[in-house]
Amino acid sequence: MGTTLISGGTVVSATGRSAADVLLDGETIAAVLAPGSTLLGHDLTASVDTVIDATGKYVIPGGIDAHTHMQLPFGGTSASDTFETGTRAAAWGGTTTIVDFAVQRAGERVQDGLAHWHELAAGNCAIDYGFHQIVGGVDADSLAALPGLIDEGISSFKMFMAYPGVFYADDAQILRAMQVAADTGLLTMMHAENGPVIDVLAEQLIEKGKTSPYFHGVARAWQMEEEATHRAIMLSNLTGAPLYVVHVSAKQAVEQLAWARDNGQNVFGETCPQYLYLSLEDQLGASSEDWGDFEGAKWVCSTPLRSKHEGHQHHMWQALRTNDIQMVSTDHCPFCMKDQKTLGQGDFRAIPNGIGSVEHRMDLMYQGVVTGQISLERWVELTSTTPARMFGMYGKKGVIAPGADADIVVYDPAGHTSIGVGKTHHMNMDHSAWEGYEIDGHVDTVISRGKVVVDDGAYIGAKGDGRFVKRGLSQYLV
Repeated sequence: MGTTLISGGTVVSATGRSAADVLLDGETIAAVLAPGSTLLGHDLTASVDTVIDATGKYVIPGGIDAHTHMQLPFGGTSASDTFETGTRAAAWGGTTTIVDFAVQRAGERVQDGLAHWHELAAGNCAIDYGFHQIVGGVDADSLAALPGLIDEGISSFKMFMAYPGVFYADDAQILRAMQVAADTGLLTMMHAENGPVIDVLAEQLIEKGKTSPYFHGVARAWQMEEEATHRAIMLSNLTGAPLYVVHVSAKQAVEQLAWARDNGQNVFGETCPQYLYLSLEDQLGASSEDWGDFEGAKWVCSTPLRSKHEGHQHHMWQALRTNDIQMVSTDHCPFCMKDQKTLGQGDFRAIPNGIGSVEHRMDLMYQGVVTGQISLERWVELTSTTPARMFGMYGKKGVIAPGADADIVVYDPAGHTSIGVGKTHHMNMDHSAWEGYEIDGHVDTVISRGKVVVDDGAYIGAKGDGRFVKRGLSQYLV
């Protein structure tokens, strides 16, 4: 692999930016040098194997998407991206590490679910990957298995207050699992929606003939996200377990998180690009010549897109600025319209839940820098540094510093990216949730552990480039 010098760029971290050259030695970062430094010789460019000219560009740590669902079985089908296609698309977009979810269902062993996910991912990933553990059946056996996850490099597990009959955990089960988390340092991740109430609301809407995708958002009312978030916070408070609430979409849920954090709790939240840009009215309520009012199925996900008239999107950006929300993941769970989303024609409850965004997160968040929603440094913090710290990878991931993995993106602020099928679209989907979005920036070069995998508009990586990352305990707790 040899040595590589990235010269002439502006290195951006979560805490600042400076002109600097970055020397890579094999898979790791060897040095970060002031421009023109002779510390390692008078003509470093002549002594390295490869020089990458980053003049006028940003040099940032590779993106970390800490919430993806490759090949997830859901709603009678499976997410359309495999670990091969999904991680390749991630690389195209400047993401060099994902953390996916191994699945245990009721009646299954946690260890067996984890082993299956290792089988799906091993040798197939274009970039590095780790796992969280979904605990879909909280019982004595699964609770006993949780502490052993830490030795496997899995320091977080997820439960669901939604989806009765599938992944749902009741309050007593959540309490018992959080007690284990408090004792071990595991981070509890929570899908916070009141599933039983949502099911009643959805059934009542269907009985009234309100079957289109728009009513998916109506049934999953923000009150049910706020209520579940508060309930999870109180169980976290009672047990002393740290809590991480996934895909926060409602401004009222953010207020609950802010209240808990102001009172000193180890409570954190993520949001996703769809909750920053998309809405109930414009997307779930969309209509087209091809699909009629079923067009909105492209954007059915849970938690759902919220009403733009209620100001949720504005509040999410604000929460990112104030650190009431700590990071941005995608909840990447793609489904094609044909033969997948169409399972719910005539009944929104049967539409597979998920949006494909793993390729576009870095660009979409950079557009927030362009429009003044967040700073350049906050962009790096939200998309790389905090995910590394939150999930026990910091030092090797999420930072450009000597000894860190050589996961680096050269990003051109003068470039341009047009998102859409036939333009920028490498995910295994027959549509784009981000069709027509224009980004005032461009991912030029992507380096994963010292190997250039994307460069000059071409993918030059290979299946199996990625390795499993054994994560430590969270480095973000106070």
